[in-house]
Amino acid sequence: MLRLLALLLLLLCGPLVAHADDPLAELASGSFDTVRQGVEDLAQSGNPNAAKILSALQNGQLYYLPDHTLLIQADDGSYANAITGKAVSDDDAEARSVRINNSIRSVLDAALGSLRLFDPNPSVRLNAAGAVFDAHQPAAIPALDRALAKETDSAVKTRMQQARAAAVLSDPGAAQDARLAAVPVLRARGDEAARGVLASVADQPGPVGAAAKAAVASIDRVLQLWSLAQSVYYGISLGSVLLLAAAGLAITFGVMGVINMAHGEMVMLGAYTTFVVQQVMHAYVPSLYGGSLLVAIPMAFLVAGLIGVVIERSLIRWLYGRPLETLLATWGLSLVLQQVVRSLFGADNRNVTTPDWMSGATQLGGLTLTWNRTYIILFAFLVMAALMAALRYTPLGLRMRAVTQNRRMAAAMGIRTPWIDALTFGLGSGVAGIAGVALSQIDNVSPNLGQGYIIDSFMVVVFGGVGNLWGTTLGALTLGIVNKFLEPIAGAVLGKIVVLVLLILFVQRNPRGMFPLKGRAVEA
Repeated sequence: MLRLLALLLLLLCGPLVAHADDPLAELASGSFDTVRQGVEDLAQSGNPNAAKILSALQNGQLYYLPDHTLLIQADDGSYANAITGKAVSDDDAEARSVRINNSIRSVLDAALGSLRLFDPNPSVRLNAAGAVFDAHQPAAIPALDRALAKETDSAVKTRMQQARAAAVLSDPGAAQDARLAAVPVLRARGDEAARGVLASVADQPGPVGAAAKAAVASIDRVLQLWSLAQSVYYGISLGSVLLLAAAGLAITFGVMGVINMAHGEMVMLGAYTTFVVQQVMHAYVPSLYGGSLLVAIPMAFLVAGLIGVVIERSLIRWLYGRPLETLLATWGLSLVLQQVVRSLFGADNRNVTTPDWMSGATQLGGLTLTWNRTYIILFAFLVMAALMAALRYTPLGLRMRAVTQNRRMAAAMGIRTPWIDALTFGLGSGVAGIAGVALSQIDNVSPNLGQGYIIDSFMVVVFGGVGNLWGTTLGALTLGIVNKFLEPIAGAVLGKIVVLVLLILFVQRNPRGMFPLKGRAVEA
């Protein structure tokens, strides 16, 4: 009986033992653990087909037959032998997919990274070293040693050294001196990924755990500084958005003293102008579609500016000196404009495409800079510079400043103040339209777009000083940065409430804002 049992065990285990050292047979075993081992063994075997087979496994295209022959499925559904590349007839293709799990995927990424460490292209080797670092599998150490011995590119070599340090530190069987030497390499890298590897061994007893714990503390201090820098960047980004939305309001509110509750709808009209321009260019000049935003900027300025002039001539000019009636009239006008847009374009959000040159992000140390927000920051400052130059160096700017400082004296000097009011309102509305072009890249284009910025715009103008563009700029940036620092502590809603309370306290002590305008009419 014992001999019979031993014979049965030998028959059952014989095929497994026969293929125990064959990576290809391990991949065709159907067992997750054996497939995982097969991935590691094939990556280290030197088999010239290893990269092709493992890539097929990663893409779900690796199959096996009952006799453990590996097949690769093509895109058209046909099969080919993984070693010879010869096509397999349909009659023989009783293939089963090689199944993988998350554990195998991790080892697979490291194995493919190890194989690509010897690619002639430096960028491929750099990405491969990054994949090996992310996996930090000790099995990749021999391949990394061979690659480091041949590497000449300094950036790739540094990444490979970091990958090797992560793999050594993750190997409990590695020599203590080697693991200690790996700690400063990862500390020099200093990002979240390096911190994660160091934190995984920081609780271990002995000198390795102590060194890793100290390195984690050092990285945390650096990451905290980068986090502060990131918050400042987000604050400047939010401030630039507020600046664009408030710039036009600073002009109209400062020159004419009109509380324009329809200012947000000028922003909305600029965003919808961007949508229309993109649709027209996509239909008629698709080759220039990438520059649609550059075309939308002057178009939005003209559309919103002309509508602003019409609003001033038909409605606002009858309400000067009556602030309550002006507020109610422009609030009603905002509802009318929203309904008009809703009737023309529908209530659903409209898709405004972000061009390729505004997509993506770049890394500056531990700081992530998204291209769309970076361009909006630059655009906001360009718009403010253009406004300041227009107010300082053009005849219209001279007359606007004269009316701002003393309206009656300007009229006595021959300045046609009604036309200055109309052009000023048109200029402010046009700038709001330009703001809509920028906001279409970071917010939903809908009839309610302007409502989210009107209150913040008034806060910026009052805080900076009514009619003062320098004050508006500084006020927008200050409120944006304060908001972003308060949000993680108090939350988005409570943070806005705190900012509003602080602004009320500030205005009680400085009713004219940070930079009040000076002039006989203002000081009277």
